[in-house]
Amino acid sequence: MRAFMEAARQIQGPESVEVSLEMVTGVMPSMTDAERRLAHMDASRVDVQVISVNPMQYHSWAPLALAREVVEATHEGITEHRAQCPERLTGLGVIPLQHPELTVWALEDAVLKHGFAGAELPTHAHGVDFSDERLTPLWKRAEELEALLFVHPMGTTVGERLGKWNLHNTVGQPFEHAIALSHLIFGGVLDRHPKLRLLFPHGGGYLPGYLGRSDHAWTVRPDARGCRKTPSAYLQDVYFDSLVHTADPLHTLIRAAGSSRVLLGTDFPFDMGQPHPVDWLGSTGLAPEAREEILEKNAESLGLVPGAQRKGQS
Repeated sequence: MRAFMEAARQIQGPESVEVSLEMVTGVMPSMTDAERRLAHMDASRVDVQVISVNPMQYHSWAPLALAREVVEATHEGITEHRAQCPERLTGLGVIPLQHPELTVWALEDAVLKHGFAGAELPTHAHGVDFSDERLTPLWKRAEELEALLFVHPMGTTVGERLGKWNLHNTVGQPFEHAIALSHLIFGGVLDRHPKLRLLFPHGGGYLPGYLGRSDHAWTVRPDARGCRKTPSAYLQDVYFDSLVHTADPLHTLIRAAGSSRVLLGTDFPFDMGQPHPVDWLGSTGLAPEAREEILEKNAESLGLVPGAQRKGQS
């Protein structure tokens, strides 16, 4: 724990760590008490919520044997929590990305043993990026299982330059999304695995709003030709959430990926989240058809609504 806190202080800065600790302590009951969670859902008009770990619970520092124990304990805990209201709560497991040899086992444990819709994983871990060939078995198995992979950063590789003013979060996390997406695109992962179901929160970070530069590089530089199509074309193969805080970036995201690729995002119950996401979405000027997709249809198609069948399944 001491080593973890020291690493957090280096990434976030001591002031942000103290603020985060106070915030997490305050919201902990909403994460662990199902009745309180359901009360928040009712107040914000959210019918179904997907339960996944706080990124601090990736425990990417854990050695192989301990990482396996962490995955098992995490999956049991999520199962117990969602069992308190299975008609409104669904779950995602966790992937120990720092050990590529465990990733397929962890996904199968989540989907086949515990009945989750998929699993959550960080944008990178100890030198393992999404273009790493050691992850090929994970991508293949996720396609076979039609499992959703939810990609959420834990910190940032930028380091101490973002150690003030919560910049590790406000700048660092969108940056991490852009890097992870770029590895998937330029590394040809999405070409080789076109049936992958990948969900990026925070609207996918910076990349959806700045794709022209990626497309230009693909056009003029042979070293940027790791993918078959222009990079912007791949955003229609990935899912995103709507948590971008204002209407303009949401419209930009929809122009880039399409409304059929966006799900309602809340980041519940953290301070960087959206406490009234349904009301907020209604204020953004979207067409009714797009709102319906974001509020309901897209989540149903991914198997995130209890009782709803995934698209293509009988």
